[in-house]
Amino acid sequence: MSEQSSIKKRLYEIIFEADTSAGKLFDVLLLVAIMVSVGLTMLSSVHSVQEQYGLLLFSLNAGFTVLFTLEFILRLYCSERPIRYVRSFFGVVDLLAILPFYIGLFIPSTRVLDVIKILRMLRIFRVLKMAQYVGEADLLKNALVASRRKIGIFLVVVMTIVVIVGSLMFIIEGEATGFTSIPRSVYWAIVTITTVGYGDISPATPLGQTLAAFLMILAYSIIAVPTGIITAEIGVSTAQERNARKCDVCGHHQHDADAKFCKHCGVSL
Repeated sequence: MSEQSSIKKRLYEIIFEADTSAGKLFDVLLLVAIMVSVGLTMLSSVHSVQEQYGLLLFSLNAGFTVLFTLEFILRLYCSERPIRYVRSFFGVVDLLAILPFYIGLFIPSTRVLDVIKILRMLRIFRVLKMAQYVGEADLLKNALVASRRKIGIFLVVVMTIVVIVGSLMFIIEGEATGFTSIPRSVYWAIVTITTVGYGDISPATPLGQTLAAFLMILAYSIIAVPTGIITAEIGVSTAQERNARKCDVCGHHQHDADAKFCKHCGVSL
């Protein structure tokens, strides 16, 4: 093995693997750096702090960004498949964690997007050996994916209701009570149907109040729909997980209950 290959292997063990003491130390230090960097970004949004310590906060954040950039380059260097890493979830997050700072040099208003690096804290699952929670996350993801069409239809129905009710309220109330346009009236309908109720716009006529009361009552039945859909899909996904058969050859276990062959390698189950 050449010296360069040995260095790449050692870097890979430290940067990508948390089983070794060096790798775990690297991840812990990385998480601490991420938390400090996010804290600096949050502090820089406080006007009084920015006025007094703006230059110091910027310098410290720049230093952390340089470190994260160097880390990203090292990940590309020691990775066997750099393109695969860049296209992975953590690869995208790592890239997004450093881009806002450099973009902020030209567009200062975007600098607050630095807080997106908080997503890198998800590596704590690997550091603390919480891999079992990743499986639970996959279960939730599968339930959300399976219910996407039902949720999509539900959202279309909700948008139809708020557009119709908002338009009616615009006709009934008019500009005198704040319903100055259909979009603003639709905004009121969305706030009402989600039970947020800011109170910045409210109907004043008896007919408008009656329509509002109808929408409020309707909202309680509507809110329960997506919860029921996702809960049902989680139940189905859980049942499939329990009944799943594992392939003895490749270890793949996400098979249908009536599957006869492995969907990954084709071996008979």
